[in-house]
Amino acid sequence: MSYATVMVHVGIDAASDARVRLASGLAERFHATLIGVAGVGPRPPFAAEGLVVDFGPSAEEKQAMTEELGGLGAHFRALVGPVGRPVEWRGSLDFPIEAVSRAARAADLIVIGSGPQPDDVFRSLDPGSVILRAGRPVVLVPAGVETLVPAKVLVAWKDTREARRALTDALPVLHEADKVMVAEVCPAADAAAARQNLDEVGRYLARHRIAVAATVTLHDEGSATDALVRLAREERVDLIVAGGYGHSRLGEWMFGGVTRGLLTGSPVCCLLSH
Repeated sequence: MSYATVMVHVGIDAASDARVRLASGLAERFHATLIGVAGVGPRPPFAAEGLVVDFGPSAEEKQAMTEELGGLGAHFRALVGPVGRPVEWRGSLDFPIEAVSRAARAADLIVIGSGPQPDDVFRSLDPGSVILRAGRPVVLVPAGVETLVPAKVLVAWKDTREARRALTDALPVLHEADKVMVAEVCPAADAAAARQNLDEVGRYLARHRIAVAATVTLHDEGSATDALVRLAREERVDLIVAGGYGHSRLGEWMFGGVTRGLLTGSPVCCLLSH
């Protein structure tokens, strides 16, 4: 059980180089093909005397966008360097979210940056949209993180479809881990039921030859994200695995509290599945 293809978004953000190096390390760990992907979207039409004028990008603009993508691809290959495994590049004259979502069909695992929704959707990637649209597990990389060796993994459990999907998607990582913890945040009154859930998850992982070092129920007056991040800090966790909860309302992505908190506030990498 492994990942055969790791895909990474290559962007213009300051953290892009570190993200590429991290993805390259993951591909090396799993003996996987590494695919770099980027999108450059056309700027919006302009308005003249109340009318929207849209002739599409000119030939010169298309040429400039193509050269920009070529530069990103060359930089990606230079960062990865010579390796003994396949490396591919996919650049698209399209919005980054469209380029990554479309290319996701070729990936087992997608590596992107974390953080809030960007202002420049023509050159930058909205991580929340990728989680909800890609149909693949997504590793969120916080700014400043350059490597991911998932020796200690925390599974944030909730008895939902998304959490079950994330647990299955993370099995290759869990097989590689030295320590796996499973935690559920719940009110004190639900602790007994939560422990039964965690015991069942532990037995499921044991059937996949993955030993769970500890199961934990967390009770906190603050947010569930705060409780999970605090545990991750205390245990020096390398990766948090969780379900990605969200939906679209009138064209705007709406997220659950834990997903929103991990998107913008986790100090460690997160593997999320929707």
